[in-house]
Amino acid sequence: MRTSIATVSLSGSLTEKLTAASRAGFDGVEIFENDLLASPLTPEEIRGRCADLGLTIDLYQPMRDIEAVPCDEFGRNLRRARHKFELMRRLGADTVLVCSSVHPLAVDDDALAAYHLRQLADLAQDFGIRVAYEALAWGRHVSTYDHAWRIVEAADHPALGTCLDSFHILSRGSEPKSLEGIADIPGEKIFFLQLADAPLLAMDVLQWSRHYRCFPGQGGFDVADLVRRVLHTGYDGPLSLEVFNDVFRQAEAGPTAVDAHRSLLVLQDAVGVATPPAPVVPTGVAFAELVTPDAEPISALLGALGFTRTARHRSKPVDLWQQGEARVLVNTAGAARRDGTGLAAIGLESPDPAAAARRAEALLAPVLPRRRALEDAALDAVEAPDGTELFFCATDRPELPNWRTDFTDVGHESGTPGVTGIDHLALVQPWHHFDEATLFHRSVLGLHAQESVDVADPYGLMRSRAVTNAEGSVRIALGVGAAPTDDTVHAQHIALATDDVVAAARRFREAGGRVLPIPGNYYDDLAARYEFADGELETYRELGILYDRDAHGEFRHCYTVTVGRVFFELVQRDGYRGYGAQNAPVRLAAQHAGRPVR
Repeated sequence: MRTSIATVSLSGSLTEKLTAASRAGFDGVEIFENDLLASPLTPEEIRGRCADLGLTIDLYQPMRDIEAVPCDEFGRNLRRARHKFELMRRLGADTVLVCSSVHPLAVDDDALAAYHLRQLADLAQDFGIRVAYEALAWGRHVSTYDHAWRIVEAADHPALGTCLDSFHILSRGSEPKSLEGIADIPGEKIFFLQLADAPLLAMDVLQWSRHYRCFPGQGGFDVADLVRRVLHTGYDGPLSLEVFNDVFRQAEAGPTAVDAHRSLLVLQDAVGVATPPAPVVPTGVAFAELVTPDAEPISALLGALGFTRTARHRSKPVDLWQQGEARVLVNTAGAARRDGTGLAAIGLESPDPAAAARRAEALLAPVLPRRRALEDAALDAVEAPDGTELFFCATDRPELPNWRTDFTDVGHESGTPGVTGIDHLALVQPWHHFDEATLFHRSVLGLHAQESVDVADPYGLMRSRAVTNAEGSVRIALGVGAAPTDDTVHAQHIALATDDVVAAARRFREAGGRVLPIPGNYYDDLAARYEFADGELETYRELGILYDRDAHGEFRHCYTVTVGRVFFELVQRDGYRGYGAQNAPVRLAAQHAGRPVR
């Protein structure tokens, strides 16, 4: 299907928005009136720019407070409409959006509303324009799609139809029964379909609409169900995004447009009108790669955690450190980084790496070119929204390229591992990429997104949302700081699974490792909330171990100090399904109190 996006959904000037929409793969745009009014380009020049970019102008919007108003007010409305229709003819747009009135003088009179809309449609028809009437969820007298359709039906004019907007419909109630009336609208009378998702919030619907909309798949609405119902009517217009979001309007237009188009590709897949390659869900973590200008601090930390340097890359300054099934690559090729050690890449075990890459490319994930020697394994990699490189791996599977063959053993063998593998990875996202990251990991990687949680930081709130596979062998916690300048954006971490966190923490400390110090008040609170065996709480206090439990089991974990932008977590997960969010405020406060080692 054709795809379109309202210019209000993107940041920047009108020309920047049009360029971003075209580059992201959209077929058309809705021109938001304020964007046109603020543009130095004439309507003819905007029309030409769109044509050069391969974009159609699918809608001009919005026209407000037209119907069911006093006679003199409606006369002024027709005069205004004539000017706008002339402008639209110059612009090359053939459909205008008319929102249900919120005018204080509007009256509750469907017959008058239909009469006014019929007159408006008469005028529009003279200019070759169609009028799409939309019910605003906060409309003064018309606030539901079925009410708007009844007025359109009563007006009975070929140039008048309705516009269905997923936010205005689903924000008033998303029960399937409330959508049944869509089937009563002939497809040819649905002149336009606007789509937006939103988080499920209890707030004024106008504020909800103006500030918190998001792209389909990023919120809590069942947009796919609504789209299926609309397509079943025979609607053959574009799927168009109209998203008012404070963050999107401050973020760079290019990546936002790509995220927007990806959401429509995923939506089309969900409703069965497009068939991108099927998702290939990763089955495990092959490695985590750290980039550092100085390998000594991170090597000392890994050694204290029980890792051994077991291999070195044949042609690059990359060492492989391993303990059990946990593998960490230390790469010193990125020495230009000014902010120290960072988590730059993740290797994901994939049942079919090539198919995973095809899925990623089809959903607009940037495929990363690799500089490699001829003998190096041909690995497919894509870039996540935060810049992390994701490699699709087939470790020790002889029929497929194996990243491990690029490394030469250095003869060191690890002893009995205290760490068994990587439990999860935590990636803190740039402030404006949180929703994009969730959609990316769900759609491109096929991971399941858990509920978002808020975590108290001494300087604000952090949002966190985990994405996992069904078995829990891949867990990635996505987080975002409270504001664009929040220092917590620099913290990433690797959580290491162990069967005995007390023993692992004790070995780490005896090897010279520094555990993040936890305040005594935390342990006093633990004593009030839980009962422990004799000496157990004292051991946790001594080793900086935190504790939590849920309906499924217990969770014991502790943290190392931070090196650059990375720290490690030792995790003993005895049936527990969470990530220790209860303890995160204490951890964050302790990290703010310390100074990271670079």
